[in-house]
Amino acid sequence: MAANQSSEWKVVCEKFRLAQELSEIESRKDPENNPFRSKYKARDLLKEILCSLKKIEEVGEADNEADESRQMVDGEPENDFGKAYVGDSPAGLRAARLAVVQYYLGVNHIETEELSAGEQHLMNCMKLIDKCTTTRENVSLFIQARNQLGILWAGRDEIEKAQGFLETAESMYLLYMKEDGQPPLDLEDFFVPEGEEFSQQEKIRRFEMAYTHTLYYLAQVYKNLQQYERAGQYCHSTLQRQLEYKQFVPLEWAINAATLSQYYITKTRYMEARHCLAAASVIANLAGEIPSEAAAKESEAECEKREELLQKRAEIARCWIKYCLNLLQDAKKLLEDNVGELDLDRQDELKRARRNEEEEKEKGRKSAILFGSSDTFDSICSLEEKVSSMLPLDFEEARGIFLVGQGYVAQAKEYFAMDGHVTDHIEILQDHSALFKVLAFFEQDLERRCKMHKRRVDLLEPICKDLNAQYYLLICRQLQFELAETYYEMMDLKLAVADKQDQPDVHTIKKFNHLCSSSTKYYQMFLDSIRSPEGKFPEKLEDDLLRPALVAKFRVARLQSKLISSNLASQLENLSLSLESYNFLVKYCEENPEAKNAVETELELSVEMASLLPLKINRIRSKMASSN
Repeated sequence: MAANQSSEWKVVCEKFRLAQELSEIESRKDPENNPFRSKYKARDLLKEILCSLKKIEEVGEADNEADESRQMVDGEPENDFGKAYVGDSPAGLRAARLAVVQYYLGVNHIETEELSAGEQHLMNCMKLIDKCTTTRENVSLFIQARNQLGILWAGRDEIEKAQGFLETAESMYLLYMKEDGQPPLDLEDFFVPEGEEFSQQEKIRRFEMAYTHTLYYLAQVYKNLQQYERAGQYCHSTLQRQLEYKQFVPLEWAINAATLSQYYITKTRYMEARHCLAAASVIANLAGEIPSEAAAKESEAECEKREELLQKRAEIARCWIKYCLNLLQDAKKLLEDNVGELDLDRQDELKRARRNEEEEKEKGRKSAILFGSSDTFDSICSLEEKVSSMLPLDFEEARGIFLVGQGYVAQAKEYFAMDGHVTDHIEILQDHSALFKVLAFFEQDLERRCKMHKRRVDLLEPICKDLNAQYYLLICRQLQFELAETYYEMMDLKLAVADKQDQPDVHTIKKFNHLCSSSTKYYQMFLDSIRSPEGKFPEKLEDDLLRPALVAKFRVARLQSKLISSNLASQLENLSLSLESYNFLVKYCEENPEAKNAVETELELSVEMASLLPLKINRIRSKMASSN
């Protein structure tokens, strides 16, 4: 093109290069009190380019009147798309060049938080290119302009409008790749001197990056529209493409992959979840070695790098913990009977049903979701092999998953220590406790099962004692309730062991009573935390406390009636306290009928015990009277 050869055109190209440099490189050095200094300078250059282009294009239009007359017949377009110009015609290229400047002005205004002006420039860009058919000269601009408008409208919570722009961009990419597929012109190619255009390979990389952004933004849009299945698919495709075209920041990519794993877990798609987590762990390692404490003390940059690497890797470890925990819990739901015990018939049935063809089916599914390039693929597969993605059906399988989860607990606690990360540290301990709890379900030996619950107590009791309820009330309640439940389960297990003995010995009775008292103590602490500062229990419980509080009352009643004593006075006191707790639950549900649905089973048993216990109490009183 003649314009390209002129000295005036070379000046335009140089201004464009400077505008890009100011916007993308120099702007990072701008001072805090003038954060957009370089952006404003870039904007001024872009405006100058726009003026220059209009002058150059006036000459171009005169030169190409003959061309345009061939494209237009009686003022109507000849092409089939209802467009004024063919995209690769001189007029089409002039429109695209002006549109590119409008595009960069739009992006510039958005980056300086002038959204309405940014929108106007982007719409100007759209008007210019919408006059043309889509060709390799303008397809990238078509897509990137719509990407930016999609982001803009999503930021305004106009999600459907954003969806429209982004889905159009997606359709354009797919149609272009189907009908042409050649490396298209990049936006910057419009403003480089002849012979300095990007290589074909770089053009492809940039075009594919623009489409990857389309998919990424669509994933966010679908998530906001609560189309979670679609959002997950688009997020997965985005991550795959980022690896394929090497367009990723390792830690950012790893966290996104780990986050996606949590979505797959909610859908019980453990093979996909495991693959995401394995890929996250491998890619996170590409961010480099963690600087030593000594290096971090000497350099602020090393200190920040150490902090970021430790934090992100600990966050990925926490996602692994959730993977192991959910896999075990879902297996428990599948295997438990109506009283929460392992259903051995069901276990045998599921083991028989597990066939090799299921593993073949898994391989088929896996090929569609694989992450990684040749240099990371083996590492990802190797990490996947360390933990199953199939629901465990017996103790040995469950233990393998438990041990992996426990390993990640240790890793997560290194960063999320009690000092500085109280809430996170306790959540990790609670997950560790939950891992022991679900592993105990698979254990058939009652004594060993009891020891697993004791490990839960050892994890949580010291924290519960040290934590200030004034600042951490909700966490304290969670810990109190879980410790009460854990002691309660241990009491039930000891009761089951004692039932197998002819006559429990003194040591067994003492141990049993200790478990009952400990469980009662923590249930009572939980109930006391609900009282007003004056010590009054609420007449009406809040919805989130209704079931826990009434269950706590019910279990306190049961525990008090279970205490073993040869002393009649102690028996009388224990049963009277038990009756008092049962009566509380019955009375509360009479006064608040809506509470009945929350504790149907407990209420039924409480009504029964409230009628039976007075008879038992009277018998003890009679014995006491006759012995006097």
